[in-house]
Amino acid sequence: MPELFAPPAAAPGFPDFGLEGQGWPHRETSRFHRVGGTIWHVQRMGRGPVALFLHGTGAATHSWAGLMPALADHFDCLAIDLPGHGFTQVSRHFRIGLGEISGLIGDLLSDFGISPALIIGHSAGAAIMIDMTARGLVDPGHLVSLNGALMPFPGLAGTLAAGAAKVLTVGGVAARGLARSARDRARVERLLTQTGSVPPHDMIDAYARLLKCQGHVAGTLAMMANWNLAGMPAACAALRQPVLFVAGERDTAVPPREAEAIARLVPNGEHRLLGGLGHLAHEEAPDRVASLILAFIGQEPA
Repeated sequence: MPELFAPPAAAPGFPDFGLEGQGWPHRETSRFHRVGGTIWHVQRMGRGPVALFLHGTGAATHSWAGLMPALADHFDCLAIDLPGHGFTQVSRHFRIGLGEISGLIGDLLSDFGISPALIIGHSAGAAIMIDMTARGLVDPGHLVSLNGALMPFPGLAGTLAAGAAKVLTVGGVAARGLARSARDRARVERLLTQTGSVPPHDMIDAYARLLKCQGHVAGTLAMMANWNLAGMPAACAALRQPVLFVAGERDTAVPPREAEAIARLVPNGEHRLLGGLGHLAHEEAPDRVASLILAFIGQEPA
């Protein structure tokens, strides 16, 4: 088992569990584990086979505050903060790319000695989930993509998006500026609602706490700068597990039609559209999403 210890002191500019973590959703389930050079923040609740939860870019474990309890009677729910996000601390020289993140999570699961039966990934977390499975780092029975960001930007648009993110990370100038602007809660709320969602107030508060921290913002930008989804269509086509692709009808961050297109690439892919919900559908309506997942794996709500 990995080392278990009290919350570490946060590096300058990064979220501090003693400050930003006060009143954190499900704080009582939080633990910190050192695996190699990474200090992981994880939350764990429930009983049964392990379900691994992978959040999207710019989020943290709070994103699962409603969905984990809704599934805890069926699964041992394990949520993590991705490297450079939330309260997970990674070496400042670590390249936060898709393959590198997949490898680190694989190391964490190996130290825990667990193999997830179910993986649920939101947005960029869905890409990590598929990459890990396609590479044989995990062998789950079922996969669930929630508004998965799985399609690479075409041609020049993709090059410009990555290039812009790399420019923004230079010297931390953009991270400082974005963190300062996030001190205005109304701005954070507008940013979230622009995804087509109307998240609960506690979710807005949690995002605001993280986004005012330069380190969290820098980790988000670094992840964007190093992201490469060119191999994702082939990885999806190689999957043999049943995969559920859920899309929020009002998602303005990832066009809902992409989930349907990706589902066609997967031999055992299914597609579901959630009416009236946006990119953060699982935060808006966790019970609806939980019911979809339980029906997908052939279980009834408790």
